[in-house]
Amino acid sequence: MSFDQAKVRRESMRWLILLTLNNARPIGAFEGPVLAVAQSEYPDATALELRRELDYLADRDLVKLDKQPSGRWFADLTRYGVDVAEYTVEVEPGIARPAKYWAG
Repeated sequence: MSFDQAKVRRESMRWLILLTLNNARPIGAFEGPVLAVAQSEYPDATALELRRELDYLADRDLVKLDKQPSGRWFADLTRYGVDVAEYTVEVEPGIARPAKYWAG
């Protein structure tokens, strides 16, 4: 059985981003604080890596991105992103959301 460590990292980081933005609701967050949270789990995480995963989540309509002229990115969850973070809808492959274990 092969283990794709890069895939696990990508998918776990996407889940971490969704949780971070869910905690930042209803305001959303600039990429800096989101990166700080990602670096608490992955100390070598980079801004480029975070932006790549934010872009992925935006393509899946889970996150709204405001790529500002100053170069900063601002992210906020969509309604669907909130539903994924709160376990009210199924999640498609690509995001390492843990199984819901606390309610039947």
